[in-house]
Amino acid sequence: MTQLTEDYKQLINLANEARRRAYAPYSNYAVGAALRTKTGRVYTGVNIENAAYPATMCAERVAVFKAVSDGEREFEVIALVTDNGGSPCGSCRQVLAEFGLDAIVLIADGKEKLIQKMTVAELLPGAFTSEKLSR
Repeated sequence: MTQLTEDYKQLINLANEARRRAYAPYSNYAVGAALRTKTGRVYTGVNIENAAYPATMCAERVAVFKAVSDGEREFEVIALVTDNGGSPCGSCRQVLAEFGLDAIVLIADGKEKLIQKMTVAELLPGAFTSEKLSR
């Protein structure tokens, strides 16, 4: 098992704290995220469900969109916490890939135990990136 650095522990803790603010009345599956940018700023996010299911937003994308709306474009690490250490959905993987395949992804459970540590590239092999667009 990978040894956690103190800053990774702190991000996992922040994601777990954020998870308590999730709005998940339909699935009861609360997710929290804590994203650290290359400038050192940290953004948290929670999943926000909606009765019209496609309108639901995942915690990972909430954190990324908050960071991007503040002008951030480069991410170092994102910590994700669910009760059982669930993995990001495909849409979240693609959004993370947009801002850097080398960012670290930490997946932890509700007891803050690290389940997986990988890069975005490992999380989404063969990611569709801007280099694939014809110009």
